[in-house]
Amino acid sequence: MKIVILGTSWPYRGGLATFNERLARQFVAEGHEVEIWTFTLQYPSFLFPGKTQYTAEPAPDDLVIRRELNSCNPFNWLRVGKAIRKAAPDLLICCYWMSFFAPSYGLISRMARKNGKTKCIALVHNMIPHEPTILDKLFAPYFVKSQDGFVALSDSVVKDIDNIERKISNLKCPISNKPKVSSPHPIYDHYGERMTKEEACQALNIDPGKSYMLFFGLVRAYKGLDLLLDAFAFIKDQLPDLQLIIAGEFYEHEDKYRTQIAANGLTERVILRNEFIPDGDLRKYFGAADLIVQPYKTATQSGVTQVAFHFEKPMLVTNVGGLGEIVHDHQMGYACEPNAQAIATDILDYYTQHRQAAYTAYLQKEKTKYAWSKMTCAFTKIMKQ
Repeated sequence: MKIVILGTSWPYRGGLATFNERLARQFVAEGHEVEIWTFTLQYPSFLFPGKTQYTAEPAPDDLVIRRELNSCNPFNWLRVGKAIRKAAPDLLICCYWMSFFAPSYGLISRMARKNGKTKCIALVHNMIPHEPTILDKLFAPYFVKSQDGFVALSDSVVKDIDNIERKISNLKCPISNKPKVSSPHPIYDHYGERMTKEEACQALNIDPGKSYMLFFGLVRAYKGLDLLLDAFAFIKDQLPDLQLIIAGEFYEHEDKYRTQIAANGLTERVILRNEFIPDGDLRKYFGAADLIVQPYKTATQSGVTQVAFHFEKPMLVTNVGGLGEIVHDHQMGYACEPNAQAIATDILDYYTQHRQAAYTAYLQKEKTKYAWSKMTCAFTKIMKQ
């Protein structure tokens, strides 16, 4: 097929860009002709909470990436829609994660489909954002109606799409027969070989004799770092060698977490790295960690989980959204309730009952389910329908 992936990519940074580039490579490996059409403007600077939207990495030399889409300019959307309609790909994949992009994606998809050839299949990370706004009610239905089908990364996202279709139809069930497939987030497999704990700790200049749990990724309110810090306070005296690494850029005020750390008596037990972690350094942080902790208050799925799979690290997640679908409780880690006491209980169990070896062995078997070829097969399945 001839495929256009519409979404974030180089020169933008982050997990979504990484996902789209890895998906494109899989399609190319399977013999398809693929272009990524990314943004000239992704977010206006006043809407972006981080330090920079851009990566310092060089452009990939194995992908065709075109900077075409201005997220704020409707005249640009018309131009991009006409260009895709004229290019006539077999498949247009709109990579959707928040309603801010629904108007542009929705208009471009409607225009592309007018050539009578192009099918529009949405790749939906989140249908309803972790931090909802009024825009979700206004814009998401417009996008949903523009698509021929949907590939979602979890069953919970499929349910969210169904709910929007119900609201569109004002009926108890969706009026459309648009196909929807749930295909779990594949494993990120491009971060290099695993490091031993000793190598990783040396690279990070931390003590290899300590135990480390890792909170990784952008720090936002819905990710529940406050719950983790309270949980750590409950068990700090029972696990005197345990430390917490927080590695990721803060998208909200760091001071409130520093205040909580001090109030909980954890100042000497927490290692803070408030910065965006480049791809080349992930192996250091995951290599040093014994347990990856994701105490999210809301979620659909998480790329951090799949990085943990790659590095074969047991995980503790909260049983929200699709996280519990991936992390099998008491087999490869824990899927607990999103409260500090439940998190503390499972962390204590992990370290006092010496679960790491057994959970790692289960992970090694389970990770084979999350190949990128299964994601491309999901699109092929919908195209056939």
